[in-house]
Amino acid sequence: MRLAALALLLMLLPSCGLRPLYAGGSDGAVANALGSVEVEPIAGRGGWLVRNALQDRLQPLGAGAPRYRLTVKLDDDIEGFGVRSDDALTRERRTLRARYQLTDLTSGDIILDATEGSDAGIDVVGSEYAVIAAENTALENLAERLAGQIVTRLSARARAAP
Repeated sequence: MRLAALALLLMLLPSCGLRPLYAGGSDGAVANALGSVEVEPIAGRGGWLVRNALQDRLQPLGAGAPRYRLTVKLDDDIEGFGVRSDDALTRERRTLRARYQLTDLTSGDIILDATEGSDAGIDVVGSEYAVIAAENTALENLAERLAGQIVTRLSARARAAP
């Protein structure tokens, strides 16, 4: 009975419509499109971190001439909340948002205009050094997460393109 159910599920699997995003590996359409994206410099420390994370994800996929330009504008905000009775903060939230555009360099058309964002909670402790270190670590983690979200969106867009 179990074997028959498993066989039925295996027969239905090819008809589910799922296709691998990176079909063809480094020679596939998505990898070629991502490998031809040039990332413009992004202002600020967070911008430097996001740009490096994007380049780490995109550059290994291709070494040809850029066909697309990715322009990213960041909004980095730290908001305090969680106030004790003596008006001291106990928690902070660091939010990193990106608005980005993918432009076709040959035609100048904007192919993708989107936003992504992420946030992280930070404990505010008695040591100012520890709080600054936690804020910097949160920024590094958010930059990596944001770059991953952007590359995922670019990959989905490249897969959907004719």
